[in-house]
Order: sequence, then C-alpha cells, then structure tokens
Amino acid sequence: MTRLENRLALVTGASAGIGAATARALAQEGARVVLAARRMDRLEALAQELPGALAVKIDVRDAAGLARALDGFDFDLAVLSAGMARGTEPLHEGEPDEWQEVVDTNIMGVLNSLKVVLPPMVAAGRGDLVFLGSVAGRAVYPGGNVYCATKHAVRAIYESARVDAVGSGVRFCTVDPGMVRTDFSRVRFRGDQAAADAVSRGMTPMAPEDVADAILYAVTRPAHVNVGEIVLWASAQASCTMVHRDA
Repeated sequence: MTRLENRLALVTGASAGIGAATARALAQEGARVVLAARRMDRLEALAQELPGALAVKIDVRDAAGLARALDGFDFDLAVLSAGMARGTEPLHEGEPDEWQEVVDTNIMGVLNSLKVVLPPMVAAGRGDLVFLGSVAGRAVYPGGNVYCATKHAVRAIYESARVDAVGSGVRFCTVDPGMVRTDFSRVRFRGDQAAADAVSRGMTPMAPEDVADAILYAVTRPAHVNVGEIVLWASAQASCTMVHRDA
C-alpha cells in the first residue's frame, strides 16, 4: 500500500517546475492528483504520465473561475505552488502593473485557492495544506522588494491558518526553498534566458524534485505530527544574498 493511497490532491502551478515535480511525487505515492494551472497543453501532457490524474485549467487570480473549476472535488491534500516574480528593479523604479500581477498571483492566488480547499477539510476534520513559500519570505534582498513582500504575506497567511484552524485536524506546512532550477528566473527576467542562466552560474541550485521530496515528507508523517516549516537551501547558498560560485 502506498502512503497516499485514497488521497485526493490539488496542486496549483502544476504545469512546470516545483508544481509538476510535486504532482509526480504525490502520484507515485498513490494520490489521485488534480493538476491546476493556465497552460492546459502542459497539464494534459503531465496527466498522461500520472494514473488517475486530471488536468483543470485555472487562473488562481480569478476567484470565481477557480471556485467553479474545482466545484465538486473533495480534496484532503492541497499544495499551493502557483507563484511568480517580475523584474529586479529597485522599488522606486518598478512598474505598478507588474506589481499588481505579482500581488494578485502570489497573495490573492493563495487566498483564492485556500478559500476553496480549506473549508471542506475543516468540516471533514482532516487534511494537509501546503504553502510553497520562499526564503524571500524570511529576508529581503536588493531587487526583491514586491516579490519578497508577497512571500512574507504567504508566511503570514500560513501562520494565520494554523492559528485560526487549530484543533480542526488539518495540518499546515510551509516549504520555503532558496535557489531552484525552474522557469522562475526566466519569467522574472521577462523571457531573457541569458539573464536567467546567470543566476545559477558557477553553482548548483536545487532541482524541483528536491522541493517535491520535502513536501512529500511533510504530508506522509503520522496524523499526530505536523511538520510546520521546512527551509531548503542549495548547499552553495548561505543566504538570500550570499552564494558561493566556482571561478
């Protein structure tokens, strides 16, 4: 018997990176996974790999659309991994439209998703809700500004959920990685792949599977154990601003 057999899991941001890796890890342990993101072609390709998986097109920024798309599902496990950053300019040089995009995705997207999945878990008296945070939610760094602010907000939402739902039987976890090799930097640099590649030049970042493994650990503990916070660093990364790079 696999450890997540008979569990129904939602993974947002499942079309790539950490979300896709997490979906694979959960499915390998027996969970039936609902893959949620905007890029339906990628979701459908991933669903073909995973027994029983279902692809659902959603935009986490659209509360009403998200609720409609997920109506009727009885999730007892959810990993809220949809998130993004845009730009590295100093705060006073930033673009308000891009700030809004990051805030809507990283904060409202988490809240919109939580509003759908958490009430049924509380009513059922069981469930696992995992937030994909970041070390940027624990410290700021030059050019991080609004992105860091959103990840600090996610950390506050995680802590608030734990307090507000204490005794409900629902477990809450935030997994906060440092440098991971995904499309994150390419999106942040507005499609500039060379700039994205430079972020990890001379060092070895984590892989999405490393983060997925940590998430899997948290949700497969005995029911009386709640792994609340996991912080992951690449071995060459000491902080948000200090990275050892080979010459």
